[in-house]
Amino acid sequence: MGAFDILGDPVRRRILELLAEDALTSGQIVEVIRAEHGITQAAVSQHLRVLREAGFATVTPEGTRRIYTLDPAPLAEVDAWLSRFRAVWEPKLAAIETEVARGKKARRQTR
Repeated sequence: MGAFDILGDPVRRRILELLAEDALTSGQIVEVIRAEHGITQAAVSQHLRVLREAGFATVTPEGTRRIYTLDPAPLAEVDAWLSRFRAVWEPKLAAIETEVARGKKARRQTR
């Protein structure tokens, strides 16, 4: 499964968002995902397995717990694909930033 196949699923994207914030136990992940998406522990475990097998997450056994961490390496594929489009949006974002700065300057001058 490619990076975009992995990221195409909202549950897996959410798990990656959680892991981007901190390492979590499988129980912590299940708790959040069950509350947000209403799926079973078994379904969450399947998503975690897909993320592990695709290289997006690593797991470290700690006693009876499993600690999951994000491995950002597969996201390089996504970044490389997006790099083609940065030339389109970066000048537009820079222009917006300039306009915001001008607006702030104008507000300061009118005070």
